[in-house]
Amino acid sequence: MDERTRGWIDGFIGVAIFSGSLPATRVAVADLDPVFLTAARALFAGLLGLGLLAALKAERPARRDLFPLVLVAVGVVLGFPLLTALALKHITAAHSIVFVGLLPVATATFAVLLGGERPRWSFWVFSLIGAALVAGFAMTRGAEGSVIGDLLMLAAVVVCGLGYAEGGRLARRLGGWQVICWALVISAPFMAVVAIYAWPISVAHVGAPAWTGLAYVSLFSMLIGFVFWYRGLALGGVAAVGQLQLLQPFMGLALAAGLLGEPVGWPMAAVTAGVVLCVAGAKRFA
Repeated sequence: MDERTRGWIDGFIGVAIFSGSLPATRVAVADLDPVFLTAARALFAGLLGLGLLAALKAERPARRDLFPLVLVAVGVVLGFPLLTALALKHITAAHSIVFVGLLPVATATFAVLLGGERPRWSFWVFSLIGAALVAGFAMTRGAEGSVIGDLLMLAAVVVCGLGYAEGGRLARRLGGWQVICWALVISAPFMAVVAIYAWPISVAHVGAPAWTGLAYVSLFSMLIGFVFWYRGLALGGVAAVGQLQLLQPFMGLALAAGLLGEPVGWPMAAVTAGVVLCVAGAKRFA
């Protein structure tokens, strides 16, 4: 199996794990403060990451890698989790799909600006069509938005695209799991202070679903998913593999259908097929 194929497989696994992030966040912020949720998930994942780095005796990053790691931390450890958690206080997880459809375009844009990748013009055509299909599908589901929620989600997409592109570029030198672990460790002291400041006065009102949501975004969304995702971006190309994010909303809806018995109609199947074709086209012309 060549490296590019391995990269796409790893990227697909990462996206599959990420597909539960927004629903889990939506459940968690019902009982937990968004700021506390953001700090707690990063701190818990950071402690696990520190243990992983120590157990496997990973080399410390070079001085030139520190600023890129800070960018990764700002984008995916602090920025995206906090902004989406705040946004989901104003909008539904279904409405957030509109903005998830823009994430592959943002990632590819930063891959061009920071990583020097040069996809062909046909790649951008497939990428934009895929984003339009995802956004259009979300709008047909009747999800209502708000100005504040929409602006927060738009900002989340920008900082996440930056974190994805920079992390994928850095993973070529450090390795996928090392990038997210070091980013989590770097942000841990700040997140500890924030967690203490935002610590809830009482947790008696916090239900099991909220704790389960926190556990999922801490272990899977913040750590395990990124191990596969950054390795996939490094091997398959940031702009190309980043298009797999177009499948994330549909994976989440399929997961809800399988676990919660929510109906999946033919429009979703038809749009998913179109998105798959767009991802295949982007892969072909990246």
